[in-house]
Amino acid sequence: MDDRRLMDRVTEEFRLAPDLCHLNHAAVGPWPRRTAAAVAQFATENASQGSLAYPRWLSVEQRLRERLARLIGAASPDDIALAKNTSEALSVIAHGLGWQAGDSILGIRQEFPSNRIVWESLAAQGVRWRALDLASTADPEQALMALCDEGTRMIAVSWVQYASGLRLDLKRLGAFCRSRGILFCVDAIQGLGALPFDLAEAQADFVVADGHKWMLGPEGVALLYVRPEQRDRLRLQQFGWHMVEHCGDFDRADWTAARSARRFECGSPNLLGVHALEASLSLLEEIGMEQVWSQLQTRTEHLLSLIDQRGFELLSPRAPDRRAGILTFRVPGFPSDRLYSELMAHQVLCAHRGGGIRFSPHFYTPLSVLDQAMERVDALVRA
Repeated sequence: MDDRRLMDRVTEEFRLAPDLCHLNHAAVGPWPRRTAAAVAQFATENASQGSLAYPRWLSVEQRLRERLARLIGAASPDDIALAKNTSEALSVIAHGLGWQAGDSILGIRQEFPSNRIVWESLAAQGVRWRALDLASTADPEQALMALCDEGTRMIAVSWVQYASGLRLDLKRLGAFCRSRGILFCVDAIQGLGALPFDLAEAQADFVVADGHKWMLGPEGVALLYVRPEQRDRLRLQQFGWHMVEHCGDFDRADWTAARSARRFECGSPNLLGVHALEASLSLLEEIGMEQVWSQLQTRTEHLLSLIDQRGFELLSPRAPDRRAGILTFRVPGFPSDRLYSELMAHQVLCAHRGGGIRFSPHFYTPLSVLDQAMERVDALVRA
């Protein structure tokens, strides 16, 4: 899709308030118009016809699995489970694996709490979570690999770090893990929907991501991918009518867990959220993830130039192959917590992360919005 057609599509889909500078996709992204329309239609149908359209609603759920499978490069939608959020998906993995005392999990100290607490919760089983301090190395992949020992059972990291925006080389880590028989768990929430993901290249055993950030969907629906070879090895912790092989045969007395990843979904699906996320992913598929990533890079490069022009301190990686959609910066001599509060009060939607101001535009963000946001930073600093 050429740039002109892309911008025409963007204009149709995103109608944010004119005074709002939405630079917070790393937290909660806005819905495209088609997503709001899908939710409105779902609500209208439910209010007027009850569950008459339930079979059609389930077909939307299947389309969502198919879109998520294509988004990460999974072989089949049967490999995709729909969780409530990233934390639940990680918990399914952490408390489904059979651990032994002395096992260890490698992670990163600067991770979002979801990627720390879940692994620390295994301490009662004699499992230790060991963390790499990113401030101690310029080569995090090599440092993680160097920390591995005979007790290392898993490397569990975020593809993109939530505060700094550092992007890890999944191909390098995945190849290492596969060669050593170490499990590889990737929290992809800060990358999926922003740049292409290649499961074959990453060789991940597990991939998790909530849909409410770069995928432009709602909170409450998340991707849980489990490599088929690992599926039977995860001990089930939740049980119900939806996770059985013969789902819908309610009179059947015997049961077995579904052969597909649906085995990790114990109860009724969040069909409202399913309709929303499926609609949002339909837009990303139409645009194409390569085009989404290209447009996002244009915006981050523009934002980086604005930060440099002002002499602000960049807290995110400068190398393009280490960045995704997050740029975090600090204004010398101006407290970041105060600047954050002032920016939010002046309709610049951002976040206070990693000691600085985190801006996270998306592929559709007009360059003029980036200019406007930095002009408001200038005005606040001058004042």
